[in-house]
Amino acid sequence: MGANEILVLLMFTAFIALLFTGFPVMYVLAGVGVLFTVVGYYSDLWFGTATGLDYLTLGLVVNRIYKGVIENWILVALPMFIFMGNMLERSGVAERMMNAFQSLFGKVRGGLAVTVVVVGIILAASTGIIGASVVLLTVMSLPLMMKQGYAAPLASGTVAGAGTLGILLPPSIMLILMADQLGLPVGDLFVGAVFPGLLLGFLYIFYIIGVGFFSPRRAPLPENARPIDFAAVVEVLRSALPPAFLIVAVLGSIFAGIATPTEASGIGAFGALLLAVYYRRFSFAGLRAAAVETFRTSANIFGIFIGATCFALVLRELGGDQVIEDALGSLPFGNYGIVIFILFVVFLLGFFLDWIEITLIILPLMAPVVESLGFGFDGYGVVDFPDLLWFVMLVAVTLQTSFLTPPVGFALFYLKGAAPPSLLITDVYKGVAPFVVIQLIVIALVVAFEDLVVWLPAKVYG
Repeated sequence: MGANEILVLLMFTAFIALLFTGFPVMYVLAGVGVLFTVVGYYSDLWFGTATGLDYLTLGLVVNRIYKGVIENWILVALPMFIFMGNMLERSGVAERMMNAFQSLFGKVRGGLAVTVVVVGIILAASTGIIGASVVLLTVMSLPLMMKQGYAAPLASGTVAGAGTLGILLPPSIMLILMADQLGLPVGDLFVGAVFPGLLLGFLYIFYIIGVGFFSPRRAPLPENARPIDFAAVVEVLRSALPPAFLIVAVLGSIFAGIATPTEASGIGAFGALLLAVYYRRFSFAGLRAAAVETFRTSANIFGIFIGATCFALVLRELGGDQVIEDALGSLPFGNYGIVIFILFVVFLLGFFLDWIEITLIILPLMAPVVESLGFGFDGYGVVDFPDLLWFVMLVAVTLQTSFLTPPVGFALFYLKGAAPPSLLITDVYKGVAPFVVIQLIVIALVVAFEDLVVWLPAKVYG
């Protein structure tokens, strides 16, 4: 093993070890990159190695940050979509939908949990902000489910599972970052995520109805459940149509080719403001709070982006991408076996790393390997990189599990922080386990049927 390979392994080891010190990830990434630039320089100077690392390497980082972040129009969509989600959180949209859908599903065992999933799907297609969705659903539905007699694991698992759909369903900020990192059209990823995301939501509902049927004590009927009438249907339409119009305006403009994702993000931000005014929940204090929260979230993402740029550049200068490609190519598996192994590694990393670090560091290293395997999927003459689109969507669904797996499952932290004190963390862990299994089932289906990802973009853009 040469000096470069040893340094690559040491870089990954140092990064993982420093994560457990509690330092912010952005500083760990940048610090490890700078540290190993110094190590490589003195290794060449003292031991005659050929890493090629010196102060010029760090100069290249500045150029990469300028070209990759500051001049990147795609990334402008991130703060705009984050602002849209924060404004929708304050507009009262979710509260109205929750009350309306609850009356619609009131006569179904597990109806309240089904309502949570349906509202979670609509919120996911409206905001894409995991923290906002999980906290909203927790505050609005968890006490109500507990009061109605739901089992604590089922109630908490439903909220966590439904709240994390926003990371997959468009307009997902994760998909925007993935498209930017791999040079894929954002629209292809948005459309390609529709079937896997909706499939997840429908399987969640199927599981909840199954629990209500086979174990009715875990999902009881409310005592005051009213029959479905015309007034209930009208109330559902009144609550769901405004956010539906916003979804159509944002995603429809992208899918129809009328607007780029960056332009559509501005439409979404303005539409969220209009909804807040329409529901009489607009205030300048709320606008300021939404803007401040947008700044904080965006700064965290871009800080990690800058740190990851430094880390990835040094890693590539050491030949890290070639080391990983050689290691994966030497595995005694077929093409699908290598992909499944990569997804297994991403799944394990999700226990300890956030999706941002995995997207910015691991995905660009793994994607060329998968592309070289040559699956040769049919892009129907429209999708330019069907193999890569399929793989990215597999990684996206796998990364969704990272929000539900301890110890770094952020959805669990959001839920526990907003939940009543009586909810035990053990109940949360038990509750999310079936939803993680459902996510793994969807991964298996996407592996087996690539058209779940490729077919719709080909039809939409064809």
